[in-house]
Amino acid sequence: MAKNKNLIYIAISLVVFIVLAFLYSTPVFTGKQLFQHDIVQYRGGAKELLDYRASNEKETYWSDSMFGGMPTYQMGSQFKGDIIKQIDSKLNFLPRPVNYLFLLFAGFFLLGMVAVRNWKYALLGATFFGLSTYFYIAIAAGHNGKVNTIEYFAPLLAGILLVYIRKSYIWGFIVTTLFMGLQIAANHPQMTYYLFLALGFLFLSELIRTIQKKVPMKHFLISSGIIAASCLIGVGMNSQRIMANSEYIKETVRGKQILTNESNTGGNSGMDKESMLMWSYGKLETLNLFIPRLMGGGSQEPEGKEMMAKIQELVQENVGSQTEYDRISKGFGNLTYWGDQPGTSGPAYQGAIVCFLAVLGFFFAWKKYRYWILGASILTVFLAWGSNFMALSDFFIDFVPFYNKFRAPSSILVVVELLFPLIAILGLYRFFTDEKLTTEYKQKILLYVGGGTLGFILLLLIFGKALLGFHTENEKTYLPPFLLDYLVEERFKLFRIDAIKAFIYVAIAAAALFMVLKQKLNQNIALIIIGVVSLFDLWSVNKRYLNDDNYVDKIFAENPFQTESSDLMVEKVQGNPNLEPILANVNVNKTLEIISEKDKTHYRIFNNILGTFSETNTSYFKSSIGGYHAVKLRRYDDVINEYFQIMDSVKLPNVLNLLNTKYMVLGDPEKPQAIPNPKANGNAWFVSDLKFVDSPNQEIKSIGVINSKKTAVIAASDKKYFDGKPVQADSTAFINLTKYQPNELEFRSQSKTPQLAVFSEIYYPHGWKFFVDEKEVPYIKADYLLRAVHVPAGNHHVRMVFEPEVIETGKWISLLSFGLFILLSGFGIFWMNKNKKKEILVEKA
Repeated sequence: MAKNKNLIYIAISLVVFIVLAFLYSTPVFTGKQLFQHDIVQYRGGAKELLDYRASNEKETYWSDSMFGGMPTYQMGSQFKGDIIKQIDSKLNFLPRPVNYLFLLFAGFFLLGMVAVRNWKYALLGATFFGLSTYFYIAIAAGHNGKVNTIEYFAPLLAGILLVYIRKSYIWGFIVTTLFMGLQIAANHPQMTYYLFLALGFLFLSELIRTIQKKVPMKHFLISSGIIAASCLIGVGMNSQRIMANSEYIKETVRGKQILTNESNTGGNSGMDKESMLMWSYGKLETLNLFIPRLMGGGSQEPEGKEMMAKIQELVQENVGSQTEYDRISKGFGNLTYWGDQPGTSGPAYQGAIVCFLAVLGFFFAWKKYRYWILGASILTVFLAWGSNFMALSDFFIDFVPFYNKFRAPSSILVVVELLFPLIAILGLYRFFTDEKLTTEYKQKILLYVGGGTLGFILLLLIFGKALLGFHTENEKTYLPPFLLDYLVEERFKLFRIDAIKAFIYVAIAAAALFMVLKQKLNQNIALIIIGVVSLFDLWSVNKRYLNDDNYVDKIFAENPFQTESSDLMVEKVQGNPNLEPILANVNVNKTLEIISEKDKTHYRIFNNILGTFSETNTSYFKSSIGGYHAVKLRRYDDVINEYFQIMDSVKLPNVLNLLNTKYMVLGDPEKPQAIPNPKANGNAWFVSDLKFVDSPNQEIKSIGVINSKKTAVIAASDKKYFDGKPVQADSTAFINLTKYQPNELEFRSQSKTPQLAVFSEIYYPHGWKFFVDEKEVPYIKADYLLRAVHVPAGNHHVRMVFEPEVIETGKWISLLSFGLFILLSGFGIFWMNKNKKKEILVEKA
């Protein structure tokens, strides 16, 4: 009977999560959809991939849509035999973002049920975790892969705890393996990596408890073996994705550096430190886990408009010279954010009550949880400081495997946002239920922690201006006192409102706990009070960053690259900052559409209006020189840095010609101009002059100055390729593209002498195969980033096709791993049921 009653409460809790998710996302009831910046960029960049999939009912793993061409592994490609991803899709059955919110709630609920085995605390903890502000900021930005990965944090930890703590080996294996697989399938390795840094503390905790003989060695070894097997099988179920990406990542900005210059040394792996650590949390800024506007909110808060209007008024009244005006301009950054990061969409707010209860949890929770959670929380906070704690960051970058593959260390705070709600409900559960904790001890800790927390807030309110400053060093340097004083006062007001709220919320929670101790309040009522106040707190802060303004009509969400304007569109767009770029870019999009419709051959466009390397409007209509993606091929990124950052009037055109840039879109968004480039090299060309160079630096420098139509720059290491392959000039020779698909191109060539054909296709050493008259031949890299192949004299058919072997190999490993998971799970359940039947027979006897 009790079991059935518990199942009813669990079912009710799941319904509550669905209701909360829909209530937060009410615009979905009217058919509106989220308008997310990164998803808009994805729609443009993945257009060629999606069109190919729709037309051919199969996948292309290469696309020319962005950056001259790149694998689609990080652009939403699908893999055959990817059963675990299909399960992920089924779990995300609700409309976006309801699906994310529901799974965040439900996943932590499972963790809560494993940790405390009480639905009330699991439900409370689920709201603590599922309403963490960072997740809502990520959803608003379109970081769907990140949120999708975080959904599975809690249930994966639940599976591990089932094995280590609950000694439920079979169910623990099933849960751990399933959610390990789903975590990897969500495809955000950085988030998974950060989680496993924290799980390392859990492993160490269990090892220490085993050494202390608090846990039998046999249990520890069995548990560790089960978890290791679970993780390996979970990884195995994603073999296609992992193998493809691991092969790809080596050739990207996350892999080895090729060039040697002041900021890096060729052969070093990973990104440069400056890029990695750019988004580092300030030490004091960490306190915005507790007070959201301690260092301001996002870089663009609504209050910023009023502040800017007042600043303009003050400047007009007090500034009389251009020199002073120019000086003031240097001092301005983000009005509503004054932390250490270059900018931010909002704070990683965890909740005043959650942070307060987490601190209590470190005194009340069981030791088997307390120390590893504390250690993991401290490490992740320190790592989030990035460039503000270089001793630790340098150590991890230089010695901890794979850490240097990831940027934006501030995002590691997602670990704290998992662990604080967990330690909070563990401590709360023991506070209310464990008779080993005396009333005197509870009162003392509650008094110290509650009084200390409230006192800390009061100190910030009284001495905040002196302690926090409310300005940046740059502002202090360049802004005159009348502006700096105004900024400080307005920012202090923003902080003061949130600090007072935090004081009230903590006071209510502390009072509820104290009244339970004095037996003046029922435990369940206290839980309801804490839950409702925390819900109100987090809900109201989250609505600053993900609210009804983030939803738009379906037509804008699904086709953000509009080519026609209308009065209706203007009416819908006005007042919505998310949609203003759609209206502003209509003329540019129309120009791109006209180009692509008039000239359907294969070429690239250089769009210099919208920000070449931060837009995918161009990619939506045609192959682009630029694009928007965090994981570009290293060679292409090197060319961007070498030639597009400086925009040399002689060298840049040479590079654009090399990349078959047939059109350039110049001017401004209102009156864009499509300029044909008759000097573009075309899809392929024959060269007879070879310039061998000794280093990558010489290669990349040469392509800006050579006549690439006649000469190819070849690395000295490829000189042996030409053994027995002479190259001779022939002014009548030609090679033309006859068929284009992103993953297969065909050419017809004619020459009287042997030639080297250079293709305006980006070099990638894995998966591409070349055929001359259907006989596979080797190819080399030319001009630093292009492909080239030797073509004998005569008439020939040249074909290149992208057939990565890792896809087929990975498919079979994925299928075998999933089959092994099903087989072991089925056997485990059968064995468990068999033992239960034996126990029942023994009891009856």
